Amino acid sequence: MLKGVELSWSILLCQPCFHRGRGCNVYPDINGLLVPYCFSNCKKPPNSIYCFFEYLHGVLGEKVRNIFRNIFGTRLYAPDKDDKNDKYRSATLSIELTGTVLVFVLGGRTACGIICVLAYLIYKFRRRHLSMDESLEHFLQSNHNLMPIRYSYSEIRKITKGFKNKLGQGGFGSVFLGKLRSGRPVAVKMLVESKTNGQDFINEVATIGRIHHVNVVRLTGFCVEGTKRALVYDFMPNGSLEKYIFPREEGGICLSWGRVYEIAMGVARGIEYLHRGCNMQILHFDIKPHNILLDDKFIPKVSDFGLAKLYPVDHSVVSLTAARGTLGYMAPELFYKKLGGVSYKVDVYSFGMLLMEMVGRRKNVNPFAENSSQIYFPAWIYDRFNQGEEMDIGDAGQGEKKIVRKLILIALWCIQMTPADRPSMRRVIEMLEGPVELLQVPPKPFLYSPENMGITDNASGENGAGPSSAHDESELLLSTCSSDSLEIIPLNVSAD
Repeated sequence: MLKGVELSWSILLCQPCFHRGRGCNVYPDINGLLVPYCFSNCKKPPNSIYCFFEYLHGVLGEKVRNIFRNIFGTRLYAPDKDDKNDKYRSATLSIELTGTVLVFVLGGRTACGIICVLAYLIYKFRRRHLSMDESLEHFLQSNHNLMPIRYSYSEIRKITKGFKNKLGQGGFGSVFLGKLRSGRPVAVKMLVESKTNGQDFINEVATIGRIHHVNVVRLTGFCVEGTKRALVYDFMPNGSLEKYIFPREEGGICLSWGRVYEIAMGVARGIEYLHRGCNMQILHFDIKPHNILLDDKFIPKVSDFGLAKLYPVDHSVVSLTAARGTLGYMAPELFYKKLGGVSYKVDVYSFGMLLMEMVGRRKNVNPFAENSSQIYFPAWIYDRFNQGEEMDIGDAGQGEKKIVRKLILIALWCIQMTPADRPSMRRVIEMLEGPVELLQVPPKPFLYSPENMGITDNASGENGAGPSSAHDESELLLSTCSSDSLEIIPLNVSAD
């Protein structure tokens, strides 16, 4: 206060700067005293970008000078009286210049670092997707003669009328009903974005694109447009086999035993064609009721080749880095290396488990079964056959009873633990076509390796070597099937 009037100390301190026509800011020094800092006024228009950056330069430079003041206690300002002191002014300007350069160097490096990180992330993202798209395009162009029609995404939207009618959904994506220009109904499978560089998509297009068989689903077309991928199939009005062998409500359609036999024969022919009918051996790896589609005449079609692998026909054993398939239908050699190499016999095993469920009209493993002996259906039905009993199928005729017995015996042969003990699909077809009287009861299909569990060929429960009944087999299934003592390879399990 001066004579009752409040004065601004900054105005008084900045008078020397103002007299010289320069701008001024006031900052506290290390001792807390206010000191002025003179700077040149901008010679350009005040609102110009030039003045903005000049002001920013002054502010940032002063921040650095404050840091130097606090560290070294150095006066970095130049009052009017000091302007004549060339040495002092030179030192001051040198420190100011050093501080300014330091600010811009550090700020520039930080900004460049952020820009480089963002550029790298964008590059990696684009490279991954471009690499994926390039591999797909290269494959499609090199095999264009074998490929079905390629649709654009806009055409897929028109075919499905904006994805209006949804037929189903699974781990792969969603299926929609569509109609081609010709009026033919189709099923459009929209695939979710894959983490495997589109390998599942390539598998399906490469496999079904070259197949023409009455018992294999036909691929009408496909779509590859950015991340949008779709597969267009012939529409199967009767859906999957699953809903006919596992009726979810009373009054559901129950297939006759004659129809069950025809479906089993059709599926066997479809799989045999995959194994031996093409110039490449195609292993499906995911045979199950959900992947067997039925047309309007209940002719079965093997579908969903997302896990399929192609191998030369002369390869009896194939290489596989990870097990693949659906639990409950996967062959044991996919888990236990000591049983032998992976071959087309994995599809034979899956077909046997499928056949068991078609005959039993239930899941092969049911922990909620009324009797503990019925938890694992293959073991239970084997015990009945071994005791000379037949499966109770009501008031069926003699011909239908023969069909049921034939299907069960073939299924038991197909699910043998050791791959060498299973028949080929060609032999399965011969067994289906031949008389049931020529079929022998196979050895009991154990759930584990006889060598690992100390079981001999005479394994009937004697000497405590193995399970003596379906009850013991069921307990083993629920308790020791995933024993840590068995060598297991990684899983690549598909979703229903």
